[in-house]
Amino acid sequence: MRARTPHPGRLTAWAELLRVSALFTVPGDALAGAAAAGARPHRRILLAIGTSLCLYEAGMALNDWSDRDEDAAERPHRPVPSGRISPAAALTAASALTAAGLALAARAGRVPFTVATTLAATVWAYDLRLKHTALGPAAMASARALDLLLGAAATRPGTTPAPRTAPALRATPALRAALPQAGLLAAHTYAVTAVSRQETRGGSTTAPLAALATALAITATARGATSTVSPHRLPAAEATVAFTAVAYARTVLTPLLHATLNPSPPLTQRAVGAGVRAMIPLQAALAARAGAPGTGLALLGLAPLARRLARKVSAT
Repeated sequence: MRARTPHPGRLTAWAELLRVSALFTVPGDALAGAAAAGARPHRRILLAIGTSLCLYEAGMALNDWSDRDEDAAERPHRPVPSGRISPAAALTAASALTAAGLALAARAGRVPFTVATTLAATVWAYDLRLKHTALGPAAMASARALDLLLGAAATRPGTTPAPRTAPALRATPALRAALPQAGLLAAHTYAVTAVSRQETRGGSTTAPLAALATALAITATARGATSTVSPHRLPAAEATVAFTAVAYARTVLTPLLHATLNPSPPLTQRAVGAGVRAMIPLQAALAARAGAPGTGLALLGLAPLARRLARKVSAT
């Protein structure tokens, strides 16, 4: 008997629910965090990337489950309100992906598991409670920062028990080294999330203008910052830092400028999509400035793939 294959329409619905085109923006978090800690990819960092992918997709499924009533009015074409995926299936997927992500993190060590648990709690809190509050952008920014710190945490085995008086998320040297990169990624995420809150309505220039200013500041910082690993970068590494920083600016600045001048829903949505895709060159720039230009260039290669897939499956 021949095995049954999923109906193409159902596969498309799940791709839309999970926003698979945005998956390319995820691996760079852990890789940038690892680069900031002075490490190159190895088994634990691969486990951290797997954790990130699972928790990101869990957040996507949970997002559509929690927004099913709102989407029925504003975006009835989404998989859940259109009936192509049931609410129960979306919630089950979110739970299963969260469990899978935490299981992978546990194999990476105690510290990565602690960071991943905090990340998972932030994702669920954002989707279920904080998204439509003033804390929404901050929660989303915190999630991205934690995702980068997860990569830094995975650079060490973390098997030595912490002192009894230490907090659960005790700052290790690797985590401290990655904090500046996490801060830049969080600032970008906060700005894009603030713009996304009005993508179905438009009408305000405040959020896109603030995001434009933030992106300009991030571009200058990413281009000019000194490596946390070596204060004397080789010319090739300097060129990679400049190239990736310019790629970030080219991706995000023009759409944000258009949304600032004309904050209509289509231009606002375009700016949000560009902001999501700009995560990739930003991660590349962060890795390159931390002394890993090869990782930066490899990450930058994901950008055209994300752009091509976004034409078929929206990242927002």
